Amino acid sequence: MKTPKLLLPALAVSAVLVLAGCSASTPAASAGAEGDLKVVATTTQIADLTRNIVGDTAGVSVTQLIQPNQSAHSYDPSVADLTALGEADVLVINGVGLEEWLDDAIAASGFDGVTIDSDEGITIQDGEAGHEGEDATETHTDDAEHDHAGGNPHIWTDVSNAEAMAGTIADGLAAASSTHAAAFEANETAYTGKLAELDGWIRDNIDAVPAAERLLVSNHDAFGYFTAAYGITYVGSVIPSFDDNAEPSAAEIDTLVAAIKATGVKAVFSEASINPKAADTIASEAGVTVYSGEDALYGDSLGPADSDGATYIASQLHNVRLILESWGVTPSAVPADLQ
Repeated sequence: MKTPKLLLPALAVSAVLVLAGCSASTPAASAGAEGDLKVVATTTQIADLTRNIVGDTAGVSVTQLIQPNQSAHSYDPSVADLTALGEADVLVINGVGLEEWLDDAIAASGFDGVTIDSDEGITIQDGEAGHEGEDATETHTDDAEHDHAGGNPHIWTDVSNAEAMAGTIADGLAAASSTHAAAFEANETAYTGKLAELDGWIRDNIDAVPAAERLLVSNHDAFGYFTAAYGITYVGSVIPSFDDNAEPSAAEIDTLVAAIKATGVKAVFSEASINPKAADTIASEAGVTVYSGEDALYGDSLGPADSDGATYIASQLHNVRLILESWGVTPSAVPADLQ
């Protein structure tokens, strides 16, 4: 993944504003005097997982940095974001190098709390892994280096990974605040139970479709873990990159159109946080349906509060319903506690 430089002038100005108020920041791994705990989470998915672990626990706040339909790759922290980070006791991140701006933001904000890296223990797909015939190659551990150039950072798209991530977040928060550990553990049990139920619903519905018909073309390479987990052939992407800001070349467009025609793919999926123009063009050239607008998939970002992708669970239900629809399949009823 190409790592862009953060806008250093903006950070420099922000740092002056933030650092002036950070000299009395909360010590690492310690909640405030009355048990308060300030948590900052980076991406929309990580923030949602974190909020489910925190629940309505008194004295614990969660601040989300990246907003709905905002790219994690091109995100530039605002002064308010850096202020929140500088005051935080705990920072929860996705890892796998997704937060390319993180080191600069930490330096500018003066954050000195605990960082919870939710990719801990996750097997990471290397390079273009997740396409047909390619395997994941790396597992992250406590002492692993977390800047993995070329690794696929979209680990949450496999629901079993999201379960593991929720567990890692819960353990990290409990270690940071023993006062709230029992509440975090109870919330983790309830939430991971729902994730296991979601995983089962997805698996049952996709397994009912003949393997040769499980084909997917998306806007960019965000679904490698999803397709590998659920036995889907990932034919290709409009933007053949883990970075949603990349641009496809004419040759890459021609190659994808040919692959769509050769394999019998019936639809091209845009993503809610990406301009659908290229997906529209490829679908038109290939003579297939394009899913965009309200029918786009939620990939790099969850949607706003009033959308079908407002939460991690809702986004997965939305994505799977539409993918099944593109295959001509009506999904089974969604379990009541997931609705």
